[in-house]
Amino acid sequence: MSIVKLNNNGVKNATAFGSITGLGNLILIKTQTASSSASISFVDGASSVVLDNTYKEYIFYFNNIHPATDNTQFTFNLSTDTGSNYNVTKTTTFFRAIHAEDDSEASLGYRTDDDLAQSTNYQVLNASTDNDNDASLSGYLHLFEPSSDTFVKHFISNTNTIHSTKYSQNSYVAGYGNTTSAIDAVDFKMSSGNIDAGTISLYGVV
Repeated sequence: MSIVKLNNNGVKNATAFGSITGLGNLILIKTQTASSSASISFVDGASSVVLDNTYKEYIFYFNNIHPATDNTQFTFNLSTDTGSNYNVTKTTTFFRAIHAEDDSEASLGYRTDDDLAQSTNYQVLNASTDNDNDASLSGYLHLFEPSSDTFVKHFISNTNTIHSTKYSQNSYVAGYGNTTSAIDAVDFKMSSGNIDAGTISLYGVV
């Protein structure tokens, strides 16, 4: 069980996960709110964003991301040139669990259509999101040591969403940006249409 508490400075302290204790502090860096946004970018050094060697780990939290377009995917990409280009080569995995509202279907499976093999494309973080008024996506993306000039850049994501065909969809994505250059910007957008509403918060892990 994960336990997160606020310390006296309002900093999130991840105190335990299962039998593991002392996970460290989460330092809020920046929260951005979508409003019919084509994309949301976090660029080191711009608008109070820190995405450098200050922290070895960064976590982006997605809260109720609502797409303007039905049956679309939430995606991200990485940059090594402060957001001039989001085209880092990636190799990834994608699997998901689904359960229909009417209990007609439940399954767990790998999706070859949604992984990447040495591709610069945007990586999808879910297979499909409904755009009904009550539908949204929430979850996180965990990025490890983006400033390293030695290692490739690993990431792990978990999201849950209301699928366009009315079932709960829990998606698991992991992989690496195949570059030893520092990652200094991350961009999020829908595969089609705008991000109608929702927030994305960036935390550094101490």
